[in-house]
Amino acid sequence: MKKFLYSILLCVFIFSCDSATDTDNSLVNQSFEENSKTMQALLESYANEDVDYSRFSEDVVFKGTLFGSPDSLKLDQIMGMHKEFFAKYDVKHMAPFNFLQGVNPETGEADGSVRFYYDMQVTNSSNGKSVVIPIYESFDFDDEGKAIYVQWYCDWSTSMASLD
Repeated sequence: MKKFLYSILLCVFIFSCDSATDTDNSLVNQSFEENSKTMQALLESYANEDVDYSRFSEDVVFKGTLFGSPDSLKLDQIMGMHKEFFAKYDVKHMAPFNFLQGVNPETGEADGSVRFYYDMQVTNSSNGKSVVIPIYESFDFDDEGKAIYVQWYCDWSTSMASLD
C-alpha cells in the first residue's frame, strides 16, 4: 500500500512541476507576442520617420556597429541620430518581418525578447542612390513591455558611405 501511495504522490509532484513549466512557457510566449507587436510598430514608425520613442525605457541602452560611435548609446543620442538620418535618407523594409523568440544569455531559457534578421533599403533623398543593408537586431524588454536593451549588427557605416 505504501508503494501505491508513494507512486501517486510522485505522479502528482511530476504533474504539478509540468503544469508550472507550462504556465511559465505560456507567459513567456505571451510576452514574446506582445513584444513582437511592439517591434512591428517601431519598425513601421521608423520607416515612416515618426518613431514612437515612448516604447523605450528611459534607461534603454543601444549597442551597435557604428564606426566612431561610443560603445553604447542612450535614447537622447539615438533620437538625435534619427533626426539627422531622416533629414537625408528614406527607408524601406524589403520583406515582412520574421520575429524570433530570444533567450536569456545566462540561462539559455526563452525570455520574451525579440530577435530578427531583415533587409532595409536606404535611399539618399538628394541623389537617389540606394543600398540594401542586411541587419540583425535584438531587443530586450522590461516588465512594462518597453525596450531596455537594443543591439544591432550590420555594415552600417560602409553602407551609408556608399550613398554619398
